[in-house]
Amino acid sequence: MARISGVNLPSNKRVEVALTYIRGIGINTARHICKNVGISDDKRVNNLTDQEVVKIREFIEKSYKVEGDLRSEVSLNIKRLTDLGTYRGLRHRKKLPTRGQRTHTNARTRKGKGIAIANKKKVTA
Repeated sequence: MARISGVNLPSNKRVEVALTYIRGIGINTARHICKNVGISDDKRVNNLTDQEVVKIREFIEKSYKVEGDLRSEVSLNIKRLTDLGTYRGLRHRKKLPTRGQRTHTNARTRKGKGIAIANKKKVTA
């Protein structure tokens, strides 16, 4: 089992798919890494040699920001926005969508579970 950037890669998957288990690496980035390191597309993680794993690890550390560094950078960016008091920062602070989505009926993922409002008794005169 290969371990890169603190993530255990699944051994039975192809290398380009297994690299996507690392936060900050998608399928296109994984293909770019495999091409630059010189690993074929259909090679499996359990067939990698130790030298190939080291090459991948060094290339990722040199070229990309992944896992903990990426998480800290994103959280610092959000903290900066909230401290400045920008519109996006206010939306982050209120836990609402920040990219202009509709919130009247949707945005349940971001807002959380809906809260029921008790029925008001209608007063008839």
